[in-house]
Amino acid sequence: MVATTRALLVSCFHGGGGGGGGGSEMSSRLSLRPRYPSMPRRPKGVAVAGGGGDGDLEAAVGTGDEEEEKVAVFSVSGMTCAACAGSVEKAVKRLPGIHDAAVDVLWGRAQVVFCPAFVSENKITEAIEDVGFEAKLIDEEVKEKNVLLCRLHIKGMACKYCTSTVEFALQASPGVQRASVALATEEAEIRYDRRIISASQLIQAVEETGFEAILVTTGEDQSRIDLKMDGVLDETLIMILKSSVQALPGVENITFNSELHKVTISYKPDQTGPRDLIEVINSATFGHVNASIYLEADGRDQHRYGEIKRYRQSFLWSLIFTIPVFLTSMVFMYIPWLKDGLEKKVVNMMSIGELVRWILSTPVQFVIGRKFYAGAYKAMCRGSPNMDVLIALGTNTAYFYSVYSVLRAATSENYMSTDFFETSSMLISFILLGKYLEILAKGKTSEAIAKLMDLAPETATLLMYDHEGNVVGEKEIDSRLIQKNDVIKVVPGGKVASDGFVIWGQSHVNESMVTGESRPVAKRKGDTVIGGTVNENGVLHVRATFVGSEGALAQIVRLVESAQMAKAPVQKFADHISRVFVPLVILFSMLTWLTWFVAGRLHSYPHSWIPQSMDSFQLALQFGISVMVIACPCALGLATPTAVMVATGVGASHGVLIKGGQALESAQKVDCIVFDKTGTLTIGKPVVVDTKLLKNMVLREFYDYAAAAEVNSEHPLAKAIVEHAKKLHPEENHIWPEAREFISVTGQGVKVDVSDKSVIVGNKSFMLSSGIDISLEALEILMEEEEKARTGIIVAIDQEVVGIISVSDPIKPNAHEVISYLKSMNVESIMVTGDNWGTANAIGKEVGIEKIIAEAKPEQKAERVKELQLSGRTVAMVGDGINDSPALVSADVGLAIGAGTDVAIEAADIVLMKSNLEDVITAIDLSRKTFFRIRMNYVWALGYNVIGIPIAAGVLFPSTGFRLPPWVAGAAMAASSVSVVCWSLLLRYYKAPKIVGS
Repeated sequence: MVATTRALLVSCFHGGGGGGGGGSEMSSRLSLRPRYPSMPRRPKGVAVAGGGGDGDLEAAVGTGDEEEEKVAVFSVSGMTCAACAGSVEKAVKRLPGIHDAAVDVLWGRAQVVFCPAFVSENKITEAIEDVGFEAKLIDEEVKEKNVLLCRLHIKGMACKYCTSTVEFALQASPGVQRASVALATEEAEIRYDRRIISASQLIQAVEETGFEAILVTTGEDQSRIDLKMDGVLDETLIMILKSSVQALPGVENITFNSELHKVTISYKPDQTGPRDLIEVINSATFGHVNASIYLEADGRDQHRYGEIKRYRQSFLWSLIFTIPVFLTSMVFMYIPWLKDGLEKKVVNMMSIGELVRWILSTPVQFVIGRKFYAGAYKAMCRGSPNMDVLIALGTNTAYFYSVYSVLRAATSENYMSTDFFETSSMLISFILLGKYLEILAKGKTSEAIAKLMDLAPETATLLMYDHEGNVVGEKEIDSRLIQKNDVIKVVPGGKVASDGFVIWGQSHVNESMVTGESRPVAKRKGDTVIGGTVNENGVLHVRATFVGSEGALAQIVRLVESAQMAKAPVQKFADHISRVFVPLVILFSMLTWLTWFVAGRLHSYPHSWIPQSMDSFQLALQFGISVMVIACPCALGLATPTAVMVATGVGASHGVLIKGGQALESAQKVDCIVFDKTGTLTIGKPVVVDTKLLKNMVLREFYDYAAAAEVNSEHPLAKAIVEHAKKLHPEENHIWPEAREFISVTGQGVKVDVSDKSVIVGNKSFMLSSGIDISLEALEILMEEEEKARTGIIVAIDQEVVGIISVSDPIKPNAHEVISYLKSMNVESIMVTGDNWGTANAIGKEVGIEKIIAEAKPEQKAERVKELQLSGRTVAMVGDGINDSPALVSADVGLAIGAGTDVAIEAADIVLMKSNLEDVITAIDLSRKTFFRIRMNYVWALGYNVIGIPIAAGVLFPSTGFRLPPWVAGAAMAASSVSVVCWSLLLRYYKAPKIVGS
């Protein structure tokens, strides 16, 4: 059971997400569903080659020409708040051919999905730069085409008949264009259309023939690698290199960067790999160039480390100048002999102290603080003033008034100047300190992702084979050089270097670091393993199937990163405020200055409170500056994304994959959870526990008929009957009697002719609809089984009931405790199932669920969810099967069991990787705690501005004489953003609720 769960988990990250409309790869399937409106994929009226006249995407589907779609990630410099991100997103979405765009203000990046036939990367870069930001392309990939090449490893084939059976089953599947099965390699290669059929459905088609299939690859996807070229590269060598590499099968594209001595190669991992590429480069250049993996930190990390370094250096340089300014204006004035020296006149009334402060504050204002000028200029050019505008206005006002005052003193014999040089320099220093601390704190928000990425081992032991398949040696290689179909040796205590399946050995593997499953999982030949997990006690030989960005670990990281970029609806509140905040603050600052200036002229407050060196104009100016620099829209902009970023990372570390802020916000409101029964409340692996024969016949013969009827059915109950029937035969691969005229009725049973006998296997209603009388004895047996929470399956031969098979699906451990805990959280639990009322009531009673809906079809489950929503409830649906996907989509929050089907996982908002019911509580509890943090962030950010701005404006001055110096206001502003980020960071210490009995 556990091994199968793990296999399905890996499959859910690599297989297609089928059902109905066709599946898609996990990289796209687990990515966030678009939450924002976007432009059409291509301009209206533009025809597609071979397609319809209106240029619609679907119009080209039938033509055979496939539209290529790209995903590009841009580094965007200069964004400081949500308003900046909104400007970038709008600018990009206005371009033709843009499918979707998402902007991450925290890390300064934009992810754009676009059609390269109508818009280029340069055009997108220009659009971003046109609104005042610097943009640079940092990553790009071509989205997968609809026709894919899938490879399956098939276990149990013994002869050509077996391969023909599998091949015929695959060829008969809709959407399969070509299928070939090789007995020697035990592999099948299938070319299929992912819009019609998914990889998981192909696996199911193979398993219905009685063989076990493991997904090796979905194929035709590209990988990319950066290689460092050590040596002298001239034009001749570059040409030789390019032609040599492009001659390799599977190489799609090659680009050179002469400055960095770097070559970037896109290739098909099914046909070549990094070791082949390095070997060709080294041999083609006759040893003049040595190729190796280009060691480069993640782009976001590089950007963050660069920012940290710049802000630290700027802050330290500003201190060198600001500390003397502070001392000469605030400290030395109280030391008599120093005060006398500083007050000595240089020119007319200009003193030494004023001249020193002017000289020292100038580099702080114009050199160290130049980034605020640049940011303010760009913000004003795009018509969306931001924090940089407030800082530039505040510090410039203080600086240039001080310059005016000092110059006037230098040209006058009686004018006593008052300067604010300490205000401008200390403001810039405190803001730089705040930014430095803020970036340090923001770096902590993605610690969970960093830990996941660090799970992969640095090296791997590659086994080398001769032509006869014997191991002839082993070699330690960089784990990034692993290629598909490599065989990797994993020693006890070592990490599994890539996803794959065991071809030799047995052991226990600790998968807790990826799946959260605490118990080591037994592994033997044929079992799948996940890269980054730890081998505990035995040696394993693992054939690599998914390497690099295709691995489960990389897919989880990609999902979490995608979720962190998505906005929660509550963030729209901050976005609206950010758009008008700065203009209102500037207006209020001017009104503050005017009010205090007029009040001073009218003597509205005691002039004894004004410092002797100040007049009413200077006092009013100080109030105006304080208002500008204390106002902080940044704290509002950081309130939601920092908390969502930490929460999604923490959720992943607990085995709960949350697909963004929308899912988090909806989950914290949930007051009603609808549980599916099979595979959710129960383990999902039914077993035969009892058999009652109503006619005199041999038990093995009875099961031969039942198994022959059910062997072609995909239903879990049918598989339980076949597995039980196998135990009655000593041979390993028993051949069941031939079945003809197979008819399956979903949710009821099957009809089939076996050895000239009509066999019907199904439930009571199926028997009655087939005209079969059910005896009183049989009805009593069925009632008894239902009371025991078992499912009674009736077997009829030639229109006569001959026996009843009792099947039980064990309830998951702690299911009762989970339901009880949810009640304590004021969340009502409801069970909905397609099973009969008797079994459903018995299961409900055992787990503690009072409200039960039984005998429900898939569409009825979705209807029940909608009925609950119409009654004012916020509904979550927990399911694992294809039949649950309509309800998962309809619910406010869909939670999919990680070991469930790909369709359910695609439809869900949250994926429970461990398949434990306790994680339902974790998901809801984490979302509630996250939104408590977000609310507190907003309370602090709004409260800070609501209270701080009036105090800075001097509301307390008339009654108490208290005034807030501008440099103190600046320090408070810097502290507000840091405090919001730190408050969100406390989520890193989140502990999942402890369920009694777990």
